[in-house]
Amino acid sequence: MRTLFLENRDDIYAIIKECKTCFLAMSDNNAPYILPMNFALDSDSVILHSAQKGRMWETLKNNPKVCLNWTMGENLAWQDVQVGCSYRVKSKSVLVEGVVEFVENFDEKECCMKMIMKQYSDREFNFSGPAIKNVGVLKVKIQKISAKEFGAKAITPWNS
Repeated sequence: MRTLFLENRDDIYAIIKECKTCFLAMSDNNAPYILPMNFALDSDSVILHSAQKGRMWETLKNNPKVCLNWTMGENLAWQDVQVGCSYRVKSKSVLVEGVVEFVENFDEKECCMKMIMKQYSDREFNFSGPAIKNVGVLKVKIQKISAKEFGAKAITPWNS
């Protein structure tokens, strides 16, 4: 079993869109901090939402550099059932590095919240004015993106 680097942006975005949670990693005074988040993918940005206060919010104001992770798949595979080193979890993973932008404009925040809901439902949603005013919306511009498939079947002349 091999690890494959995925380079096609459509394949990478398909992994992201299939996931329900991403993990937001940040640094709080040089201490790592990570949170599971709901998200939306918008072209070359990832949209997140939260309360407008708390540890995450303050951390991002002090250091807006972040890393996001999506991972899908948890099936165990092996080449030889007797050899522990041949075991692997078959999965696909995406990493994004970027910088957080705080979205302040009411109309843009509402649009972002609708995109987030579209990630989870085909229904149309409306939001009240106070809901939009009180939610914190973050955009992470994708500066670097990478993806891998773990536990891929090795290509040999007899199975290619």
